[in-house]
Amino acid sequence: MKLLTVNFLTCAVKGCKGSAASFPLHFADAELEQREIGYNPTFLSNILPRLDWDAITTTALELGFTNLPATKPDGSFETEDEHKVMRDLHTLLMETEVIEGKMVCRNCGHEYQIKDGIANFLLPNHLGASRRIAVAEWT
Repeated sequence: MKLLTVNFLTCAVKGCKGSAASFPLHFADAELEQREIGYNPTFLSNILPRLDWDAITTTALELGFTNLPATKPDGSFETEDEHKVMRDLHTLLMETEVIEGKMVCRNCGHEYQIKDGIANFLLPNHLGASRRIAVAEWT
């Protein structure tokens, strides 16, 4: 599971809807793996406005990445420092994957297991929506 994905996930538990503590989900017992992929500054410039910078820096610090600045870069690539920040961001978001572990909601404490790089967001019935969906019989 690439770390970029985490910036777009929130707790799926019904009682967490609208709670600020349900985002971002926090990693626990995370086993990380880095896989080098081609650097794409255009992609980073396009995704940068969509990123919640506070969530990105929180996740980065929790996982031991300390090189991101406190303020979001503007993506202009005008200085050498800006290039370095964007390279570090690329490494964090695109090359770093969580292989095993869990994500935890700070609001309700629910844990989402991650196995083989895939997060399980299926909820037990008592935590999910109260409606049931009928399954049609195929004959």
